Amino acid sequence: MGKSKIYSYDYDEYESGKSAETMAEDILADPEFSELEELIIGGWGGEYEDDCQPILDAIADNADKFSHITKLFVGDMDFEVCEVSWIMQGNYSRIWKAMPQLKELTIKGSMELTLGEIEHENLESLTIICGGLGKDVIREIEKAKLPNLKKLLLYIGVENYGFDGDAGTIKELLANSDFPKLTYLGIEDSEIQDELTEVVLESKYISQISTLDLSNGTLTDKGGSLLLEKLPDLPNIKKLDVHHHYLSDEMMEKLEKLSVETDLSEQEDAEEWNGQIWYNAMLTE
Repeated sequence: MGKSKIYSYDYDEYESGKSAETMAEDILADPEFSELEELIIGGWGGEYEDDCQPILDAIADNADKFSHITKLFVGDMDFEVCEVSWIMQGNYSRIWKAMPQLKELTIKGSMELTLGEIEHENLESLTIICGGLGKDVIREIEKAKLPNLKKLLLYIGVENYGFDGDAGTIKELLANSDFPKLTYLGIEDSEIQDELTEVVLESKYISQISTLDLSNGTLTDKGGSLLLEKLPDLPNIKKLDVHHHYLSDEMMEKLEKLSVETDLSEQEDAEEWNGQIWYNAMLTE
């Protein structure tokens, strides 16, 4: 496994003048940088008001110096640094051409996020972790030319934090995209997880993937029943991940009997407030 390193500024460094503008300079000046395979960008300082565009631009402007990086994670920070819904992202349009060697891209945060025209021969994994994924970004992924993509993991999130679509938006994504080598499909962290479970189970990818990830959302017995009905006819699926869910004990027992490796951890309890029952996705803010 290649060497990985995270670059991140703390509050004191930010107060002393460190920012997204200085981070790329500090990365390139690091004697360990040339040995890395994975580059992880943590907090760049003022992430809630300053985007990471200077870092992305520096990578594109110095593409030859980043040519050994095959895994890139931008925004790896917890809520103590910045709430996920506040992280100011950037425009990745130039990254696709600047990093033809890239195999894995992980992005955390969706504020001001633009992927642009995605065309990349070697990318195998695309993950977006956020509190709410906008339709514009979803449509960019829908049109992407990623012939070697094996893993697609999207946190759909909630309306209050950026998701402005519906189940139909995800249905169109799965119907119109073209990822012939996809083996891992994750459509998760949604407050309409039951609806999205139905969409995923009816998608063209369901007969080719080996891992189905519907975790971190509001999956109830309604979605569980769909899984019980469909999965026995899908021997290609070897792993089902639905951790953080609202399934009943009875439904969990039934799913455990399927001949599929299943993650049913983090059973949640619905909340009652003002006479209404509330189910919450795992990551929103």
